[in-house]
Amino acid sequence: QVQLVESGGGLVQPGGSLRLSCAASGSIFSIYGWYRQAPGKQRELVAAITKSGSTNYADSVKDRFTISRDHAKSTVYLQMNSLKPEDTAVYYCNVREYLTSYEYWGQGTQVTVSS
Repeated sequence: QVQLVESGGGLVQPGGSLRLSCAASGSIFSIYGWYRQAPGKQRELVAAITKSGSTNYADSVKDRFTISRDHAKSTVYLQMNSLKPEDTAVYYCNVREYLTSYEYWGQGTQVTVSS
């Protein structure tokens, strides 16, 4: 059974940093990603990393956020620097199963950027 456990959200001042973690278990995954959804807005892709290490970022977070993966722990991280109020959202971990391409979602973690 696939399980995703997210952690690392919270309240931070503008310009600050946070690191989100998502530990995935129960299968082999080909793609790990982070999405976010702000109130009244659609869920959007923030960053993704493939099994081979290729990464993709939303234009709004390039040069500020970094996605990485620990293969041994099957954990994906999102290092968020220079945070802005517009980064405030619920952040969701997403993984795509290697064999079936089925996608799974984490429970979401709140990130609030405010002074």
